[in-house]
Amino acid sequence: MAGARAKGQLDDLVSFAAELCGAPVALLSLVEEEYQRFLARAGTDLEQTPRSMSFCAHAMHYHDVMEVPDAREDPRFVDNALVTGEPYVRFYAGAPLVSTEGVPLGALCVLAPDPREGLTRFQRDGLTILAKAAMGRLDDRRTAREQASAEAEARRTLEASDLKFRTLADTMPQMVWATQPDGFHDYYNARWYEFTGAPAGTTDGEGWNGMFHPEDQDRAWTIWRHSLATGEPYNIEYRLRHFDGTYRWVLGRALPVRDESGSITRWFGTCTDIHEQKLAYEEREVISQELSHRIKNIFAVIAGLIAFAARGKPEFAGVATDLRHRITALGRAHDFVRPHSANSRPAAAQNSLHGLLHELFEPYQRVDGLRLIVTGDDVTIDDRSATPLALLFHELATNATKYGGLSTELGIVRVAIAVQDGSVMLRWSEENGPIITEPTTISGFGTQLIEMSAVRQLGGTVTRAWNSDGLIVDMTIPTAAFSRG
Repeated sequence: MAGARAKGQLDDLVSFAAELCGAPVALLSLVEEEYQRFLARAGTDLEQTPRSMSFCAHAMHYHDVMEVPDAREDPRFVDNALVTGEPYVRFYAGAPLVSTEGVPLGALCVLAPDPREGLTRFQRDGLTILAKAAMGRLDDRRTAREQASAEAEARRTLEASDLKFRTLADTMPQMVWATQPDGFHDYYNARWYEFTGAPAGTTDGEGWNGMFHPEDQDRAWTIWRHSLATGEPYNIEYRLRHFDGTYRWVLGRALPVRDESGSITRWFGTCTDIHEQKLAYEEREVISQELSHRIKNIFAVIAGLIAFAARGKPEFAGVATDLRHRITALGRAHDFVRPHSANSRPAAAQNSLHGLLHELFEPYQRVDGLRLIVTGDDVTIDDRSATPLALLFHELATNATKYGGLSTELGIVRVAIAVQDGSVMLRWSEENGPIITEPTTISGFGTQLIEMSAVRQLGGTVTRAWNSDGLIVDMTIPTAAFSRG
């Protein structure tokens, strides 16, 4: 349609050029390597001629209108077949056609079978203007043709890319899906339909949510809408209805595709069947929790046996009590880091040093919680470091309760934690306790236990200072000793 409209406009320009110049013939020529083609014509049926016969091949290199008053007297054209035969050209005037890049392409010309003195100034100017208008139409046509070609190529590329994507998606073991920017689901691969047994097209739009377990639908919708609103990746585990009517656990993930401006143009996602792994993990969790529960009971049984044995030997009652308390502290540490269910999990993060100290210090705190105060950086711990840390801080707290800052009503203990240059600095400082002096020997069992925990097991150093206000213990322990990660 656009090409026909441009052709009609070119015919109108050529007809007007003939009328303007009073010539019976007008042509719009495009000069090529071997031929000149007439893109529009008036007064003749000629469609093309050899370039060797072309007047326009000369005119297109002029900066102005080229005129030939009498071709029979012009040595360039005297033997030209267009002069010696039909249409017996005697007079010629042509305005060059020059592209926007400055390339001469042809000419808009008028022909007459009789010699003439030339065009008037008005006719020359008019012919020049008409040539520029024709060139503009040709540029528009070329641009439209190039655009149409580019669009066609883009469509072919997109179709090829889409075919490759669909072929690749159908060979993947995962279920693959895609949505429009607003979240409308419009594509699923073959694996989706194999897994769900749903007829093709029935899960388009919002129909996919009906494939989830009823208990998972609201959660899946909430997370999906959050991703659509924020552009954040979609990541969720849910139960998806299998074609046999059962529900299987799958991992759903999706990422947005953005254009150059950052706007989301598409979402691509996958569903991976993790049912077997999920069941195995849950079984391991149950076994791990049961084992941890039994270990906790063992701590309690050992503490009970020590207490029972001490009843028959009163002289060992003090030692037995200390030992029982240490075992209880180990039990509290184990209980803090052990695997938990959702109902039994501690409020604090299980890999938190702050959280572990809170659990250990709970028996020594006042109601207001301001008897043992932990400040500073938190440090990631694991089950390996929890045991020596529990023994270390239990021993400090026990000693403070017997002889130091926790033995008085107003006494307090501050634990400051600072991470610096690959080490963790721990300062235990007692305040408002009884007046103390540096002991002559510090080789008791409690001291040895502190040294064993901090130095031998955690690879750190320990220094003590006996101030008038209370004991200060500084410990420096490598950060790597707290957690395997």
